[in-house]
Amino acid sequence: MFPLKDENPTELRPHVTYMLIAANAIVFLCSIALGPDHFVSIVQGYGAIPSRIVHGSDVHTLLTSMFLHAGWIHLIGNCWFLYIFGDNIEDVCGHARFVAFYFTCGILAHFLHIASNTSSTIPAIGASGAISGILGAYILLYPKARVLTLVTLGYFWRIVRVPSILFLGLWFLLQLFNGVLGAAAGITAGVAYWAHIGGFLAGIALIYLFKKK
Repeated sequence: MFPLKDENPTELRPHVTYMLIAANAIVFLCSIALGPDHFVSIVQGYGAIPSRIVHGSDVHTLLTSMFLHAGWIHLIGNCWFLYIFGDNIEDVCGHARFVAFYFTCGILAHFLHIASNTSSTIPAIGASGAISGILGAYILLYPKARVLTLVTLGYFWRIVRVPSILFLGLWFLLQLFNGVLGAAAGITAGVAYWAHIGGFLAGIALIYLFKKK
């Protein structure tokens, strides 16, 4: 399933959401423009490496890693979810509170990812932990909001309108399934499923603290 748009209007223009999308795109374009070798150095230097953070090193990468992406699909996928669901959460939080909510969820997402494998030397990069926090907030605040979704079954595809509680609920269960399966098998996946889980739960837990009164 792939989301095309949600049917959930907003009052505020989502300036912060647009700026975050632009910042992610600019950092990615600049990093790949430097060439493959420099790109690897950037990821190693600014990605969040659990084993270093556990020992008190490179704590700043909890923030810098949120602006790095491994490729075009990684970048576009994250920015698309942010574009669809971020505006409504920015609307209920206001611009400044939304910034705080976004980065708080992203940092907490890192914590669960680190806890799942404290000895890992693989850099975790991407905005998906913070965006997962937005998804958690969205499912709590707007469970009945309709999401226009592309569903594919082999060569057949169909566009359907599904409530967000179904779309995002299935998304979360998929992250949880893959995270648990990987942990049970002792596999270090290329996708930080526990960061997604941590961000999603953080979003549910914190949204009423950041929501405008």
